[in-house]
Amino acid sequence: MEISPDSVMIFTWGYFHINATIVYTWVVMALLIIVSLLVTQHLSAGFALSRWQNFLETMVDSMRNQIREIILQRPEPYLSFIGTLFLFISISNFLSIVPGYYPPTSSFSTTAALAICVFFAVPFFSITQSGLAGYLKYYVKPSMFMLPFNILGVISHTLTLAIRLFGNIMSGTLIGAILISVIPFFVPAVMEVLELLIGQIQAYIFAILAAVYIASATRAGRNEE
Repeated sequence: MEISPDSVMIFTWGYFHINATIVYTWVVMALLIIVSLLVTQHLSAGFALSRWQNFLETMVDSMRNQIREIILQRPEPYLSFIGTLFLFISISNFLSIVPGYYPPTSSFSTTAALAICVFFAVPFFSITQSGLAGYLKYYVKPSMFMLPFNILGVISHTLTLAIRLFGNIMSGTLIGAILISVIPFFVPAVMEVLELLIGQIQAYIFAILAAVYIASATRAGRNEE
């Protein structure tokens, strides 16, 4: 039994290796792009909306409202970044019901990459909203003595994001595989449903925490204005 999709080699040529993490990340990205293109091909501004457009608008409105409640600003600048994070993690975890599929989020390299995106997004959004001086003031609040602690706090936020998502998805996949191999159908089926639920909750938590970290940095700069 493979614990991580990093160790599952799909293609090897000399020193060149493509593992399951890379392949299934491409699969999820391709799926998101194809569905987005199909759904947005025939958008209507009238009252008669297609089922897919209704679904898309409901989902985008829900994301927009959640971001607005957390950041307490216009959600549009953050919607594409936080929404993409949520959709990628959600679809990655949801496809775990497909036999032979390894969720990329059960690899620490994937969760670390997502956390690093948040790490760089926080200063990016803060600087665009409050300027460089406003962002740097975030690190010296409430006094200069807090500078090293605030820097450690930002680093720990990134590690927490990566480890939380990796640990939950990897352990869920591992426990489900063990149960399927040792006991009859019913309990593994329940575990699969539970794993799907946990996967969606983890996608939500990751997106919410990203929004909270961005909100914390952007508000610190704005409060100084």
